[in-house]
Amino acid sequence: MRIPYRRQDGQVLILVALCAIVLIASVGLAVDSGLGYLVKAKLNSAVDSASLAAARSVTLGDTQTEQAANARQSAKEFFNINYPDKFLLSTPTLNPVGVTFDKGMVTIDVSATASLPVSLMGVLGFKTLDVAASAQTIRKDLDMVLVMDTSGSLNGNAKAVRAAGVSFLNKFNTTVDRVGLLHFASGVQLDLPIKPVNRGFDRTIASTAINAFNFTGGTNSSEGMWQARSQLNSIEQINRSSLRVIVFFSDGSPAAFSSYFFPGSTTCKSTGTIATLTDKPGSASPLRGLYRMDATDTELAPTTSCDVDKLTTLPDWYNMQNDAARTYSATVREFPIVTTTPRVVTNSLATPLLEWTNVHRASRNLAEAIATKARQEGIFVFTLGMGASLTAAEGPDAEKGEDLLRCLANTVDAPSRCRKAAEPVGLYCYAATESDLSPCFTRLASAILRISK
Repeated sequence: MRIPYRRQDGQVLILVALCAIVLIASVGLAVDSGLGYLVKAKLNSAVDSASLAAARSVTLGDTQTEQAANARQSAKEFFNINYPDKFLLSTPTLNPVGVTFDKGMVTIDVSATASLPVSLMGVLGFKTLDVAASAQTIRKDLDMVLVMDTSGSLNGNAKAVRAAGVSFLNKFNTTVDRVGLLHFASGVQLDLPIKPVNRGFDRTIASTAINAFNFTGGTNSSEGMWQARSQLNSIEQINRSSLRVIVFFSDGSPAAFSSYFFPGSTTCKSTGTIATLTDKPGSASPLRGLYRMDATDTELAPTTSCDVDKLTTLPDWYNMQNDAARTYSATVREFPIVTTTPRVVTNSLATPLLEWTNVHRASRNLAEAIATKARQEGIFVFTLGMGASLTAAEGPDAEKGEDLLRCLANTVDAPSRCRKAAEPVGLYCYAATESDLSPCFTRLASAILRISK
């Protein structure tokens, strides 16, 4: 009678052993899977960084062979930085980086694997746990205008702004990308017109222009945005790139805009920019004067009938033709100055407070309206702001300058009054100090490169 009992006891021992093995394997699976998840996350981040770095570096070089070599080298360097050898005892392997050129578009393919030694899963015969990751960045041909604020409030940061602007343009391809450059203060100057037919841009001319920027004058954001849109739209539809972008840099809220301020006059034929002060006025008139629209800080010479002091009303419309001379047109009705939305603007300049209020509000309204029109035409707007002024409440409605920049870019966190879900979504980056400026420009460049087919 004892023999069956022993057999049953042996079976129990076998079952216990099997349960122990299953339990150990289950624990091992949980532990090793957790480590594998961490390795996978690290590997994903490394190949993504490598792919973006390669896409940025593919702009360097005069031939496709040189460009591909620079892309692969950058991919390798960024992968090694972002995935250190022996991370959680794993061994990474970066596969050959694919760089494919196709009619103005470059596709970067980066993939990698990592082998992780297992712990308790070894009881099931496993030696290593292998994970893989891949990333693709499609660098499309690009039409882009860089708009730089050179108002007087940036004078103390001139060196950093110039260096960041030059560095930003170095991330784009001089033979594939079309790039235009302009800067604004009270007025606007076009430094590098965008090519209407051929691709590419002259990096030397652009860099030389940026390094010669003088920082003086007011902040006429709407004219900077208008000129950027005009440059992109000067390219005929058949020649346009699939990706069109405005990159807009500024340090504060606008307090100036351009128009014809004496449209009915037979003697005052010049366009001009009206500018006001940032601070709320006292008893004195806040208008600083009328400025040339094609120069950053040149006041129009007053005449008997065309002096700023003779102004009694603002024009109803942003009333200029889309031509090189920006000539007056009584029929242009695209962007209103006098309006009830999004900010109420009347044409009255009857008191210093009305002048200050209407000029401030019109400056903001016009910048937002022109950016909205650009986005409706398929143009992405990316904005970059620097300095404490952007986070301070200014103007008649105590608005933050960074909220305006969010509206221009149509970011997901833009104020509800300007958020347009159906329009292209850009990016706003805030540089609190000079040291944040170059990383912000790099972030914008990476965001542009992320926009795929």
